[in-house]
Amino acid sequence: MKLSVVIPIYNEKETLIKILEKVEEANTLGLEKEIILVDDGSTDGTLDILKTLENGYQVIYHEKNQGKGAALRSGFLAAAGDLILIQDADLEYNPQNYPQLLRPILENKADVVFGSRNLQKNPTDNFSFYLGRRITNLFLNILCGSRLTDYWTCYKVFKAPIVKSLKLECNRFDVEVEMTVKIIKGGYKIVEVPIDYLPRSISAGKKIKPQDGLIAIWKTIKYKFFS
Repeated sequence: MKLSVVIPIYNEKETLIKILEKVEEANTLGLEKEIILVDDGSTDGTLDILKTLENGYQVIYHEKNQGKGAALRSGFLAAAGDLILIQDADLEYNPQNYPQLLRPILENKADVVFGSRNLQKNPTDNFSFYLGRRITNLFLNILCGSRLTDYWTCYKVFKAPIVKSLKLECNRFDVEVEMTVKIIKGGYKIVEVPIDYLPRSISAGKKIKPQDGLIAIWKTIKYKFFS
């Protein structure tokens, strides 16, 4: 079996090489691994780094910034693996967690795995982000009848045919809502596992904004009832 690691990138010149080293070192439980880098219109010098990586990785370029959802769609389309794992290009998420993310699917206990930051003790980031995640997560659970603790997590692993069948539309962070609601409506089994999390601040490059929470509430309603 083969694992495709899809990494959406936007202005991550300070962390890109470091996270790639960690992904290369990660234990994938014997799965062959391909790494797909999707640059979403970076302007900070990230492109110069990516040009040096083209011989070792599949690199996809967006001419202008469209958002995480658009980058993920490009990565999913290019992925050749049996499983697809999302990895952010910063250092908030630890690739050493790959084994616990992969096992439920490899053991036929799940169709999709979410790595939850709330199932073990982790540093707490900005309180407004934390509270926003909790409120929007509760809202999704109420509407969808689910019991998820962290649908906003970057760490999602899918059987490839599932994520490729979702027909994703969202371009920005609302893709997290869209993926989750469509997976639940599709009847696929989601298993959550605890992961490590080291939050970064807005000044250090965190890109999600408070208004993304309001958008998430609307998109939860949209994809639950109107899609």
